Amino acid sequence: MISVAIVGGTGYTGIELIRLLSAHPEVSIDLLTSRSEAGMRADEIFPSLRGISDIVFSDLGDDTLSALQKCDVVFFATPHGVAMQQAEALTQAGVKVIDLAADFRLQSLADFEHWYQQTHSCPGLLKSVVYGLPELNRDKLAGALVVGNPGCYPTTAILGLKPIIEKQNEQAVRLVEPRIVIDAKSGVSGAGRQAKLDLNYAETTDNLKAYGVTGHRHLPEIEQGIEQLSDEKFIHRVRFLPHLVPMIRGMLSSIHLEMTEAGMAIDWQSVFENSYQQEAFIDVLPQGRYPDTRSVRASNRLRISVYQNNQRAELTVIVVQDNLVKGAAGQAIQNMNVMFGLEETLGLNAAPIVP
Repeated sequence: MISVAIVGGTGYTGIELIRLLSAHPEVSIDLLTSRSEAGMRADEIFPSLRGISDIVFSDLGDDTLSALQKCDVVFFATPHGVAMQQAEALTQAGVKVIDLAADFRLQSLADFEHWYQQTHSCPGLLKSVVYGLPELNRDKLAGALVVGNPGCYPTTAILGLKPIIEKQNEQAVRLVEPRIVIDAKSGVSGAGRQAKLDLNYAETTDNLKAYGVTGHRHLPEIEQGIEQLSDEKFIHRVRFLPHLVPMIRGMLSSIHLEMTEAGMAIDWQSVFENSYQQEAFIDVLPQGRYPDTRSVRASNRLRISVYQNNQRAELTVIVVQDNLVKGAAGQAIQNMNVMFGLEETLGLNAAPIVP
């Protein structure tokens, strides 16, 4: 059995990790930490766990590091800046680290410090980190000690663009114009579980708003993913704008591109189907069908549809996922499975729930 620790189990991603890992046949959750809830059983805070997990929260005190070092893998479901304080000591002890915050997502220290307003505490370790998008970095994940779990929006954006960019590289000619527009929408759980006025029921219900209009911290992560995929001669510029919608969980990203004449000669539906035909968690819908967030609720699945309009030279890609599962905890477990040589789908095959 894989011995797992979860640091910061009281947030929405933390509770999703407990829910999913409790059903994983190869995992034992041996340590769960929280300063605020130390000594309490997890199912006292989250009644949904009654009969599923009887684990008790431990304090993140002086002896916690030694306890974490006895585990095989540590999930950090913590605010930005926490994982990087302990990652070096853990990896030196042979413990694998999966961070669900942003400490290890960006390779550029300048970008990290600009967008997260912190100085990175282990830049040397950052160079060996693997960005945890299995469909992009599966081979690298197999030998990783530290994984930076992707942000929710970048997951939809990068996977929505991957077949297009790879086809462009293959053809060695520009198939879409450089400008990419990503119009994204997420449920309020993406903002976390903390109490904030602008996230309470009266503020979010019957309301829709854009945020991060002048710039959002997931933009450099999206650009980094595109850069990894792109042939260096094909430069792209991204306009990314997220919105908060009055629902609990779910995310939909609409990606808009303008095709070149060469791009209009491509059957993009077939490109996407061929690109993802071996991916267990990516479902390319048949032509003319479009996904909704309910179709992936509480699952690790990501659904994509492609609309190609040659008369207007427009290509639209619509991507949906559950922001707490494929956008966070589920993807972290998918990464763990690859890191430990397990079947990638293990513990993650639950069907979406409806309604």
